[in-house]
Amino acid sequence: MEFEGFDWDDGNWPKCGKHGVSKRTIEALFDDERTKVMLDPKHGLETEDRYLAVGLAIEGHAGLFVGFTLRQRDGLTLVRPLTARFMHAREAARYARF
Repeated sequence: MEFEGFDWDDGNWPKCGKHGVSKRTIEALFDDERTKVMLDPKHGLETEDRYLAVGLAIEGHAGLFVGFTLRQRDGLTLVRPLTARFMHAREAARYARF
């Protein structure tokens, strides 16, 4: 997935940070080649696609789940995280099998 940066503001950061995940951890997920990204048809809108990224967090190697969309701003494609949380043990075990 090609993008040039991240779109953070007061609308999305509190929703991501409330689960104890740092901006640094979320951004690092997208730099990890083991991260899996997939379309999220359940939460997509008619006006924009929603995606899920799952992988390992840099802190303690816990599983990490990030829901996001892509936004265009000033000719740049930006990842806009919408929600982020560490995976539950069962989710992390399922991810490890892929």
